[in-house]
Amino acid sequence: MAFIRACKVCGQKNRVPGKHLADTGGCGKCKSPLPPADDPLAVDGEQFDEVVQTARVPVLVDFWAEWCAPCRMAAPEVARTAKEMAGRAVVVKVDTERHPELAARYNVRGIPNFAVFSGGRLVFQQAGAVDHTQMESWLKSAQPVSAA
Repeated sequence: MAFIRACKVCGQKNRVPGKHLADTGGCGKCKSPLPPADDPLAVDGEQFDEVVQTARVPVLVDFWAEWCAPCRMAAPEVARTAKEMAGRAVVVKVDTERHPELAARYNVRGIPNFAVFSGGRLVFQQAGAVDHTQMESWLKSAQPVSAA
């Protein structure tokens, strides 16, 4: 399974595997750099599992729903986190109305609900709207320690 990312230079749609969403790649058509994902990615169950299990960086999951006013208020903060952490984290959004099985799997009772995964494991989860600095702090604390 791959994610479709459009080249910002030529518009070509490129397939990017979940494990490479935080990497800089190249457009298959014009060879321009394809930067790391810097927007929250809406995911289904299969895409969720791929990103969480294969990402080499921490993953922030925003469990939300269209009807949820606090979720809509948190959305710009989630987007800012995705932009500021591009290359160091991946941000995904799970619509709990479309994918209730994912919400149930992680015992999501109130939304917005944020979860951070690292190395395929849930390392942090919290309900309630927070700002981008809090989200970035969670992601930075979940960064894998590299061997020096």
